[in-house]
Amino acid sequence: MDFYEEIPFQALTYMVAQANYGGRVTDPQDRRAIETMLKDYYNQSMISEENHKLSPSGIYYVPSDGDRQDYIDFIEQKIPLNDKTEVFGLHDNADITSAINATDTILGTALSLQPRATSSSGKTQDEVLAETCQGIIQKLPPNLDYERA
Repeated sequence: MDFYEEIPFQALTYMVAQANYGGRVTDPQDRRAIETMLKDYYNQSMISEENHKLSPSGIYYVPSDGDRQDYIDFIEQKIPLNDKTEVFGLHDNADITSAINATDTILGTALSLQPRATSSSGKTQDEVLAETCQGIIQKLPPNLDYERA
């Protein structure tokens, strides 16, 4: 039932980038970007190289052939619990930028909720904000012990 002597990577790339996603992605530049990214995954080295690397560090790679349990073990033991930015093609600084943006959003929201007038207790806005932050910190669960988990 083999229709091709070789795997038609170009046809697969076209089907996914243009036919499947192409109907949803209307910008030609974005479709070209999808096609370019797929070429990293739809190629002969994915199946011919043992443990083909999918990221620069080699943390993410194609597992060796195996049964279902081998793949489950691979995912549970080899793939990091928290994705590294490199898996998305981003620099490590993207993680820092994301954390800074999340912090700015949280603190901006906390500040926007503060009353504009002085409190009746005579506390400054900074003191009230500090108390609010301490209350939030006390309500947080303890840090997750990743090694133990």
